[in-house]
Amino acid sequence: MPDARIFQRPKNSTQSGRAGTDRWVLEYIAREATPVDPLTGWNGLADTQAQVKLHFPTLEAAKAYADRKGVTYHVVPAPQPKLKLQAYADNFR
Repeated sequence: MPDARIFQRPKNSTQSGRAGTDRWVLEYIAREATPVDPLTGWNGLADTQAQVKLHFPTLEAAKAYADRKGVTYHVVPAPQPKLKLQAYADNFR
């Protein structure tokens, strides 16, 4: 089982900007399921590594970091944008 996943953040569907979508993220995967506290109902983990997200400018930099630290990983390919080309006049057909 991989210790981390490397992915590129997709564009936010509620915003028109593309800020932060060019960076790659290395995110550690939790080793255990999150237990529920019976008193408060909140989820919690003793493993704080699952909260760590590292940002890299390129995929190669993220892979090099994981290899250097001995972290097994899997790469999630970047989502391909779906273009819907239409004219303004198509709204009235």
